[in-house]
Amino acid sequence: MSKIKLVAFDLDGTIGDTIPLCIRAFKKAVMPYIGYELSDDDVIQTFGLNEQGMIGSIIDTPHKERALEDFYTIYKNLHEQMCPRPFPGIRELITDLKQSGIIVALITGKGSKSCDITLQQFDMNTLFDKVLTGNAERNIKADSLKWLLQSYHLSAREVVYVGDTIADIMACKTMGVDCLSAAWGVSEMVAQDLVRHNKNIFYDIPSLYNYLLPKLSPTF
Repeated sequence: MSKIKLVAFDLDGTIGDTIPLCIRAFKKAVMPYIGYELSDDDVIQTFGLNEQGMIGSIIDTPHKERALEDFYTIYKNLHEQMCPRPFPGIRELITDLKQSGIIVALITGKGSKSCDITLQQFDMNTLFDKVLTGNAERNIKADSLKWLLQSYHLSAREVVYVGDTIADIMACKTMGVDCLSAAWGVSEMVAQDLVRHNKNIFYDIPSLYNYLLPKLSPTF
């Protein structure tokens, strides 16, 4: 049985409780350009794309760049108020994995600028061995997993991905990678949905750590 050499993490909802922040910042950024406030579901429908793609799906070209710059400003300012810190224990888990010789990557649908804002706010900007961000046109998490497998010369069995959505589970299935579903930041209803799609569900960070520990294979 192959041992785990690389652990990749999702960001929003997995590293920190940033999804309410993302929704609020997006709604505030686009409202002046469309003349009304989007519903939460309207915003969630754009998830999977980076912020350029999200805004481009709502706002016409002449105002896209201004709305995007507004989004970054609002996102950064709200971050300090709404989500100043990551989930308790996640930074320590990642640090322990790295000290154990495990490659630790971040795969997010966010764009590079909003990802940088969040990692700076969380004091995690130097923690990951590789950070792979999203695309304006489609969800590319499966492509990012493929890149990691090829770049580090690993088999799918030597990699796991920690994410909080069904889309994360599907991306992992595409590449034959085990998805470890992070349910510590989701509602009970979402957790039930995750259970229907994945047997590997974790309701707190210590249980994830206990699951990973005997399966790790250091790269040094």
